[in-house]
Amino acid sequence: MIVVTTDEVTGHRVTQVFGLVQGSSVRARHLGTDILAFFKNLTGGEILQYTKLLAEAREQALDRMREEATRHGANAIVGVRFSSTDISEGASELLVYGTAVQVERS
Repeated sequence: MIVVTTDEVTGHRVTQVFGLVQGSSVRARHLGTDILAFFKNLTGGEILQYTKLLAEAREQALDRMREEATRHGANAIVGVRFSSTDISEGASELLVYGTAVQVERS
């Protein structure tokens, strides 16, 4: 599955548009991670636990979007964008969306 942030896939032409597809993942923070993050904020640097949490959420959302596009018969997704929203104190949603299309080499 080709997934791009651009509206076109270089070297391909769109033969069919299936429409909007999306995937999301809602993740909650962990108390232990929050405590470690608090101390890391004091000394500075990357909070690896949060980096890992966000990377996992991003991959899960992408996988869900690809699955939806596949169900429509698409072989590519163009115009991909990410968005995040706080759901509640300590929980956030990561959303990815784009347009499912069928492409062929031009």
